[in-house]
Amino acid sequence: MDPVVLSFQDSLLRRSDVSLLDGPCWLNDQVIGFAFEYLAAERSGVLREALAFVSPEVTQFIKCASCPDELALFLAPLGLASRRWVFLAVNDNSDQTAAGGSHWSLLLYHRGANRFAHYDSQNASNSPHARRIAAKLEPFLGAGRPPPRFVEEPCPPQQNSYDCGMYVICIAEALCESAGAEGGSPRLPGHAITPAHITRKRAEWSRLIRSLAQNDRCCSLP
Repeated sequence: MDPVVLSFQDSLLRRSDVSLLDGPCWLNDQVIGFAFEYLAAERSGVLREALAFVSPEVTQFIKCASCPDELALFLAPLGLASRRWVFLAVNDNSDQTAAGGSHWSLLLYHRGANRFAHYDSQNASNSPHARRIAAKLEPFLGAGRPPPRFVEEPCPPQQNSYDCGMYVICIAEALCESAGAEGGSPRLPGHAITPAHITRKRAEWSRLIRSLAQNDRCCSLP
């Protein structure tokens, strides 16, 4: 059995999902999707209406969609044209019909700067996927705007093959906090996200889920 541990807004976490945070494991869509939901609901503060955190599943659909009309219908509820910043988790899986992939990175749209910023902890290896998503999103960011620039941002490098998902979560969290503190373009603090920081954050997110599970009607973790 793989019981449900936590239901949080649109996210559903099972015991196997949460266990990925405890060991040297690659994070899946469910864990990253929960983190994005939590950041949007609990960490964005007064900027809540200015931010959009797009789930990994939706981002994958954006990348693989071939019908503009279908994509327009799918994206309408997100209201991207009114958001100042849009966070997306990029995966290197090119198959829309099956789960997979081996690397995560973060794509952030800055409306004020009119640019896509790509943060990749593995030397921009996800750049083709991020550029494809940016191109698909461009028509839905608001009429009358010039095409956004695409920029590869400096990013702390991962030191193993499995922490890319945690880098996505930690970079998104740091940028969200920076936007709230500065009120302008979010900036990634230099040298703040280290391998030790990533390890600590794995434990923090695991404890957070356990705490939320105690107040949830689903089964709680042992």
